[in-house]
Amino acid sequence: MHPLLTASVAALALAGAATASADCIYPQIPTSIADGATATYEEMVATQKAVKNFDTDIRVYNTCMELEVRRLIEEGNLNEASQAALISQLAERNNAAIDHAEFVVSQFNEQLRKYREREKAQ
Repeated sequence: MHPLLTASVAALALAGAATASADCIYPQIPTSIADGATATYEEMVATQKAVKNFDTDIRVYNTCMELEVRRLIEEGNLNEASQAALISQLAERNNAAIDHAEFVVSQFNEQLRKYREREKAQ
């Protein structure tokens, strides 16, 4: 796994785990991104599937978090300040999760470009 990806993943996973509801599980990132310089077609396809699944899982996580915040607000136990803070935290978590997914996708796309360049050269 790319060192930058490893550091990013660790930071975001900890942030997600610390703030997420027990019902909203932050998705597990793909365990590795195939190296486009050496990967086989099958490895690239497997990586693509893992990255797409992660992207989908991030969307599911964000939807779950949104529903959880709505539920908490609808219960009526929060004052306006608490509601505003909760909504702000939701936006921050949502943005961080989307940034995380976009980072993973960009890492895959970089490797895909390398793979395609290598295939053209052969």
